[in-house]
Amino acid sequence: MRLIKKYPNRRLYDTQASAYITLSDVKQLVLDHEPFQVVDTKTEEDITRAILLQIILEEESGGVPMFSADVLAQIIRFYGHAMQGVMGTFLEQNVQAFIDIQERMAEQSKGLYGQQLGPEAWAQFMRVQTPVLQNMMSNYIDQSKAVFVQMQDQMHDQARNMFSAFPFMAPMAPRNDDKGGEDK
Repeated sequence: MRLIKKYPNRRLYDTQASAYITLSDVKQLVLDHEPFQVVDTKTEEDITRAILLQIILEEESGGVPMFSADVLAQIIRFYGHAMQGVMGTFLEQNVQAFIDIQERMAEQSKGLYGQQLGPEAWAQFMRVQTPVLQNMMSNYIDQSKAVFVQMQDQMHDQARNMFSAFPFMAPMAPRNDDKGGEDK
């Protein structure tokens, strides 16, 4: 693991290269899949996530942002919410699914064209394939949403069955889709 030290003067020091580096250099480590850890020299605290968030902030501030203001607001609303842990896991798994799809597409393009597409050819390919990819991701999100709603319904049913045996518990309201039940 590559160790980067952050000094009180805000400078980053790469202990492997024995040199001061910038956030751009740290970004390059990420792009190169180089494992690293950033430690605050004053507190000995691991601040890797904070540095990565700084890089994301810089990327979002320049060029074309990846996140809309609405998405960022929704993410902020999950902090402190009971679903915070679930949301983090959900985002992680969906980003991994997207990476898997991207790798599969790259591998298929290699099989089709006999070699890995270069950056320019890949960009041209993606311009043509973006609507297809967006449709595929939309279907994936719809399926994920349906599975999540189904899981939520199962948890609701299990909670109702589990707590119905307690005499001090008021009956749980039926869901909208319960047969014979009324709307909430």
